[in-house]
Amino acid sequence: MNKPWFVYLIRTRQGQLYCGVTTDVSRRLIQHRQGKGARALRGKGPLSLAWQSQPMEKRTAMQREWQIKQWPKQRKEALCARFDDVRDSLD
Repeated sequence: MNKPWFVYLIRTRQGQLYCGVTTDVSRRLIQHRQGKGARALRGKGPLSLAWQSQPMEKRTAMQREWQIKQWPKQRKEALCARFDDVRDSLD
């Protein structure tokens, strides 16, 4: 069976949102914080995970990433707000 893929949004110090895909969100966030990977995030820390998707197939994740990148920031923020609500209910 193939590894599950995730789409994620990372928030920068200035509130910008970066969208990416990975098989391991925690590992990828650490890499971004270490300045490895996306140049768009270098020097923009601290970085925090704003949202992550449910697991999915690689092709679906890449299509979803492309879709989210087309969205206006307001729609991305709404997605992050729902994610925060779920995390708050688990605490």
